[in-house]
Amino acid sequence: MGKYIVRRLLQMIPVVLGATFLIYAMVFALPGDPTAGKCGERECSEAYKAAFYEKYNLNDPLPIQYGKYMANVVQGDLGENQYGNDVAGELGDRYLVTGKLALMALLWEGVIGIAAGALAGIRKGGFMDSLVLVSTLFLISIPVFVTGVVSQFFLGVKWGVASVTVSADATVYELLLPSFVLGSLSMAYIARLTRTNLAENLRADYVRTAKAKGLTPQRTVGLHALRNSLIPVVTFMGYDFGALLGGAIVTEGIFNIQGVGGYIFRGVNNRDGVAVVGAVTVLVVAYLLVNLLVDLLYGLLDPRISHD
Repeated sequence: MGKYIVRRLLQMIPVVLGATFLIYAMVFALPGDPTAGKCGERECSEAYKAAFYEKYNLNDPLPIQYGKYMANVVQGDLGENQYGNDVAGELGDRYLVTGKLALMALLWEGVIGIAAGALAGIRKGGFMDSLVLVSTLFLISIPVFVTGVVSQFFLGVKWGVASVTVSADATVYELLLPSFVLGSLSMAYIARLTRTNLAENLRADYVRTAKAKGLTPQRTVGLHALRNSLIPVVTFMGYDFGALLGGAIVTEGIFNIQGVGGYIFRGVNNRDGVAVVGAVTVLVVAYLLVNLLVDLLYGLLDPRISHD
C-alpha cells in the first residue's frame, strides 16, 4: 500500500506540471496588451507597462516565465493578483467555502442518490423504480441555474425554510440549499448508475449462491450486491468532486457565495493571469489527491482489488 501511494504521488508530478503549464500558456500567451483596462479607460503609461512586464516576467520567453512561477509555487507563493493582493491568502478563504459547499453537495449525492438507486434496483419494474427514473430524468433535463432560482424563490423567499443568500461565514445552514442545488444533477446520475449496476449484480451467480446458502436478503444485497455496485459510483463521485470545486460558478452567483468559481470567472474576465493560474493549480492538486483516495477505496469495496 505504501509503495503504491508513493508511486501515485510521483506520477502526479508530471501531471501537475503539464496541466499548470497549459493553463499558464493559455492565460499569458493570449494576444493583446495584458495591461489593457488596468488604468481605466485611458491607456496605461509606459512606466506602468514596464513595471507590469517586469513584475510578471512577461519580457522572458514563456518557458522561463513558467519556470520562475513554479519555483515560487513550490515555496507556497502563488504571487499577487492585479490588485496587489496575495493569491494564496485569497484562495485559502475561498477554497474553504467552496470545499465545504462541494463536500455537502457530495453528501447529498451519496446519501440520496445511492439510496434512491438502491431502492429502484431492488424493485426494478415497480412503482419505486418508475418514480426514481422519472424524477431523475426531470432533474437531468433542468439546467442548474433554473433549479437554483426556483429553489431560492420557493424555499427561501416564499416559504422561508432555507437561506436566500450566503454570508461571509458560510454556515452549514446557509449552504444547505446551495449544496443541494449544486449536487442535484449528479444526484440523478448517481441514482441511475446505482440502479443499473445493482439490478445487474442481483442477477449474478454469486448472489444466487448467497441466497442458496441461506443468507438473508439484507445481507445478500447490502454486503455483496450493493457493495460491488458502488465501485463505478465512487469513481463518478471522485471525478465529480473536482468538477464541483471548479464548476460552482452558477450556484455561487445565485446564492452570492464568495468561492473559487466566481474568483476564477472574474480573473478570466479581468485577464488576471496570476489569480487564474494560482486557483487552477490548487484545483489540479486537489483533484489528483481525491482521485488517489478513490483508488484506495476500491480495495475496501472489493477485496479482489489489490494495491500491493
